[in-house]
Amino acid sequence: MQLVPYIFFYGRCEEALEFYKTALGGTYEIQRVAGSPAEEHMPPGSGNRVMHAKFTAGGNFFMASDGREDKPIDPDAGNIDLSLETDDAATGDRIFQALSAGGSVTMPLDAAFWGGRFGMLVDRFGIEWMISTP
Repeated sequence: MQLVPYIFFYGRCEEALEFYKTALGGTYEIQRVAGSPAEEHMPPGSGNRVMHAKFTAGGNFFMASDGREDKPIDPDAGNIDLSLETDDAATGDRIFQALSAGGSVTMPLDAAFWGGRFGMLVDRFGIEWMISTP
């Protein structure tokens, strides 16, 4: 399995990725809301928002998004999730259940339109997790 930071920039994702590209010399790939199956679940006018991005520099990477709404980036409120990709569904199920014990499930682990399964939760310590399985 692989643990990956997932950063939400609340409407400023592309701006942030350009900043990190300049500062770190990396590259990025963007998927926008427009034309994706997620478009129908997003607020009107969200088509140009970054639904998902991957930034790579120096052998490291993180994932990013604009998120659903614009809001100030507040370091005290947090804007980073931990994304965990497992090699098999059974491991993903076990980890999802274990992490959600004493916490709350924000999106049940279920089929994802891009393939495999995906779910989100907040653990009992307030850490936000995104779990992906084959």
